[in-house]
Amino acid sequence: MNQVRLKSSFIYLANAVTDLRGNWAALAVVLAPLMLAAALCLLPDALNLQSRLANTFQPGTQNISYSHRASYAPIAATPEPTPPAEKPSTPPLQEPQPYSPWITTTLHLLFGLLTLLATLLTLCTLYRLQSGLRAPGVLAEAIEIYKRSIWLAPGFIWVTFLQLLAPVAAILLFQAAARYVPESMNIALYVGLVAMMIVGGLVYVWLYFAQYALIFEGRHSFHALLHSRDLMRKRFFKAAIRIVVFLAVWSGYNSWAAAAFVLVSLLFGPVGVVTDSLGATIFIVDLAAIGVSFATAAFFVAAGLRLYQDLAGLQAAERYDAAARAGLQPTAPLPNVVA
Repeated sequence: MNQVRLKSSFIYLANAVTDLRGNWAALAVVLAPLMLAAALCLLPDALNLQSRLANTFQPGTQNISYSHRASYAPIAATPEPTPPAEKPSTPPLQEPQPYSPWITTTLHLLFGLLTLLATLLTLCTLYRLQSGLRAPGVLAEAIEIYKRSIWLAPGFIWVTFLQLLAPVAAILLFQAAARYVPESMNIALYVGLVAMMIVGGLVYVWLYFAQYALIFEGRHSFHALLHSRDLMRKRFFKAAIRIVVFLAVWSGYNSWAAAAFVLVSLLFGPVGVVTDSLGATIFIVDLAAIGVSFATAAFFVAAGLRLYQDLAGLQAAERYDAAARAGLQPTAPLPNVVA
């Protein structure tokens, strides 16, 4: 049996380009509705930002006042009047935003769900590509991908929830502790935060391939988590380094896309105000940023699939070797022959 080896992180990324190239048209059609919905979810945040900038830099909003005090010699010494009691200063009222915080928070949660479904659709697309399944026409292929995704969506959401439970619990515990622990414990809180983040990150890496186990091997719930743990056993650090590289490069791409979105929206915001098309201008920029984010996510999902398959090949090779060694039973010693 041929020995399978883990390749370099960048080799996996290069192979992901080849994998997505085989079915990029169907993947684009599948992800297009989610991109449109995700852009609509982030549009209120951009409009709120533009509204705050307009209120801050609007001409005539700052009033400059001055007082002139004339000095004359008093005619007679008269007692100075008692100054009136000063009224307590009240903070200035903030300008109301176009969209309230509860609306934007709800849309953020919906955006997270859409991002999760984009990962599911990408995995289902790769599954059909590697299985040799292909419907006639791009639209028919997209419908088949949606059918499989809808059938797997409940299990996929549950597996992802279990996978992210440890990191999210670490963040929530830190936030709860920061509210009730006194300020003298800031150093201890910081150390606790670092420890919880490390533990949560390690658990996430152990369970990183649970989604792949569900889509490609039909393992549901805790069986998918345990299968991911078994794949990482004995080669945790080798696989973890590659996963960290994937996540680091992916977060870098997303950071650049988010920064470009904010910068371009600020630059084109005045143009939208002048042309009375502010919402449409920001939405186009928002849609472009979401498209880059979803494309890079699909790219790194494909790279993770390559790593998952190599880990599965290593596990199969180890089982084969163990079975072969178990089949070679030692022979009994030969009896002594008396001449």
